[in-house]
Amino acid sequence: MSIFNGLQINASGLALERLKLDTTSTNIANVNTTRTPEGGPYRRKSVQFAENLRQVEEDNGNIMEANKRQSSGVRVTGIAQDQTEKLSYKPDDPDADQNGYVHLPNVNLADEMIDLIQSQRSYEANVASSQVNKQILSKALEISEN
Repeated sequence: MSIFNGLQINASGLALERLKLDTTSTNIANVNTTRTPEGGPYRRKSVQFAENLRQVEEDNGNIMEANKRQSSGVRVTGIAQDQTEKLSYKPDDPDADQNGYVHLPNVNLADEMIDLIQSQRSYEANVASSQVNKQILSKALEISEN
C-alpha cells in the first residue's frame, strides 16, 4: 500500500463531486427547456458511480496472497437520463402536441438544489480529508528527518 493512496482516493472523490455539481447545474439551467437538438424536452441527468476496486498482492511473510481487492476511491460508471415524462395542458403553446399537451423537462428545482448542496458538502469533506492526509505526510517527513 502506497502512502499516497489516501490522496488518490480523495482526488477520485473530488472529481466525482465536481462532475455531480456540473451535472446538477446543467439540470437547473435546463429546467424550462422544452426543445433540444434530439427533439422533445430536456431530460434530467444523474451521475452513476461505483467503488473503484483494484487487485493487490500482499506479502504476508513468505506467502503471497493474490486475488485481494482493495478500495481505491470511486469511479464514474456513466451518466443516466431520466426518461419519465411530464405533461402540461397548454393548447396555445407552440410546443403543444395535437391534443394541446406540452412535454416539459422532468427537472424538479427543489430536488436539484438539495443535490447541489449535498455535492458541495461532499466536495468540502473531500477537501478537508485531503488536507489532513497532507498534514500526516508532512509530519511523517518531519519525523524521518530526525
